Amino acid sequence: MENGDILVSTVRTYLRAIAPAINPPANLVASTGFAVLRPRKVNSGFLGYAVQAEFFIFQVIARSVGVSYPAINASDLVRIALPIPPHSEQTAIATFLDRETGKIDGLVEEQKRLIELLKEKRQAIISHAVIKGLNPDAPMKDTGIEWLGEVPEHWEVKRIKHVKAPIANSFVDGPFGSNLKSEHFIDDGEVYVIESSFATQGRLNPDDLKSISMDHFQTIKRSEAIEGDIIIAKIGAQFGKSSILPRLDKPCVVSGNSLKLTIDNSKISTQLVHWQLINLKNCGAVDVGVNGSAQPALSLGDMNNLPILVPPALEQEEIASFLAEGIGRIRALSEEAQRTIDLLQERRAALISAAVTGKIDVRGLAEAQEAAE
Repeated sequence: MENGDILVSTVRTYLRAIAPAINPPANLVASTGFAVLRPRKVNSGFLGYAVQAEFFIFQVIARSVGVSYPAINASDLVRIALPIPPHSEQTAIATFLDRETGKIDGLVEEQKRLIELLKEKRQAIISHAVIKGLNPDAPMKDTGIEWLGEVPEHWEVKRIKHVKAPIANSFVDGPFGSNLKSEHFIDDGEVYVIESSFATQGRLNPDDLKSISMDHFQTIKRSEAIEGDIIIAKIGAQFGKSSILPRLDKPCVVSGNSLKLTIDNSKISTQLVHWQLINLKNCGAVDVGVNGSAQPALSLGDMNNLPILVPPALEQEEIASFLAEGIGRIRALSEEAQRTIDLLQERRAALISAAVTGKIDVRGLAEAQEAAE
């Protein structure tokens, strides 16, 4: 790449332009999935914004080919027409957008930092509540377990295998290999398939779920999941994350990339175990039960031996209520920050499109800014 070149993703899923390169290293080259636009008789900054405009992105989408990896051919990319104003206006537009998008980018970064701080606060609140409890004056005891340290001395230290429901298949993984493949999925099947994306994201839309026939379900029934079960991601970068399964209108089975855990609620509440699993994931305890490196996968045997703290029933209720309220407030603040980011990014995209297509005249604005500076 040369000074002023624009790097553009040709893959529709990741479509974006990167700001003009400024004095790049001599050996810098673009990898597969990118195209390098080299400005000729056009302001590099203006070109960088023009290829971020909505009309350009729509053209790229329309000309992309492929299903799983839609992309535009580089030769088709350079055939997309761009409005090119006089050079002085190109410079004015680039100057204006540098300033205005810089302001927006700064606000976006503030909201991202807020989300990260809220995430840290969420983790801290969960960790303290499920390990130390809510009574700061409670006598403590040393568990001798690295991830737990000292806990209230009247709490019991158990293992998952001691708090799972005393029924068959209370803690199981999904069907192996050929027992559940894409060929088994059918439209409007009688049984839903719950995948690890639910465990990692905590969101479930029945309309998006894969499904299978009741006949096939009978062959993999050991992996059935019901309302209130904890679904844990077994494989991939987000292994160990979990969510509680809500009520659905059809029977369910977990996929091969998930685990299903049914808790004995006479000993401990499902919600409190869920909070503890979140904490154990955050502190790295779950990593111990992982096999492999290229595609890490949880070991069901090691997961069974994860430590679970069992407070008295009343304290369980108090901790669950405390966390539901506190985490609910944090979630609301995080969602509001994300909405602000989305609005700012929409504003940024609209501003770029309007400026590079001449819908707003920025010449006077750029000159006024220069005079003010």
